[in-house]
Amino acid sequence: MINARRNAKVIAPTSFIRVGRRVPYLVTNFFVAVAVLAPAAALSDSRPLWEFGLGAVGLHLPDYRGSAESRSYVYPLPYLVYRGEVLRVDREGARAKFLELGRARLDFSVHATPPVHSGDNRARDGMPNLDPTIEIGPMLSISVIEGSQRNRRLNLRLPLRAVLATDLSHARTAGFVFYPHLNFDTRLAGWDLGLQGGPLFGTGQYHRYFYGVDPMYATPERPSYTARGGYSGFVGLASLSQRIGRLWLGGFVRYDALAGAAFEASPLVKRDHSLIAGIAFAWVFAESAVRVEVTE
Repeated sequence: MINARRNAKVIAPTSFIRVGRRVPYLVTNFFVAVAVLAPAAALSDSRPLWEFGLGAVGLHLPDYRGSAESRSYVYPLPYLVYRGEVLRVDREGARAKFLELGRARLDFSVHATPPVHSGDNRARDGMPNLDPTIEIGPMLSISVIEGSQRNRRLNLRLPLRAVLATDLSHARTAGFVFYPHLNFDTRLAGWDLGLQGGPLFGTGQYHRYFYGVDPMYATPERPSYTARGGYSGFVGLASLSQRIGRLWLGGFVRYDALAGAAFEASPLVKRDHSLIAGIAFAWVFAESAVRVEVTE
């Protein structure tokens, strides 16, 4: 069992500002927070075109999916919603709507994963650090069920993203990911509830980036390993948010089941699951006078 003090660290934002090389850690973890804790998209309502505020977010993240070690972070959190016809920013992240035909919609979506400092992780000690990754690509969304009052909906989403690993001073490609999943949104006792789940697939290059061990970094406890592409585990996520006057509250839990994953035999995989959680609040101090009808 890994020492609990090493297994969970609370990191204040100032620790990232002191050393320039750690700035990308803050930037990417901020995008992780925004992607899962940004305000939920309204199901059917008249809302301001844009809203802006400030708050804070607390996150608990594993170093990487399958790691036995995790960290806790506290960051300032800008609250930003934009409900444009093409560009939108909300709980689903930042995306651009390119095409809509009947029940189908083609979006452009962005996602991110946090970096890992290998010196702070026992399984990766002596290996190169993992840079933050940015995932960019199209997402086809198909409406499966929509409530008669538009207060609930079920969508099938098919995002395919190219992965770029970068610390802002250099960048390299890191494969592709495909995450077909069902997404359900509804309102529950005044709260916006979102549920999603589905399998994740990655190319060999993507899995090798996180789970490969080159011979030069092999040890008796960490043999060399070449990861192959394929199934990357099952992802389930639940989020809850509510706007009370100018106060916004939100939280989420994400569970990754890694049993049967293509990289399961990697010596860097120490657990067959990962848990990510976060809570946030924000005070909304500015919003557009222009209102738009939001139905998705």
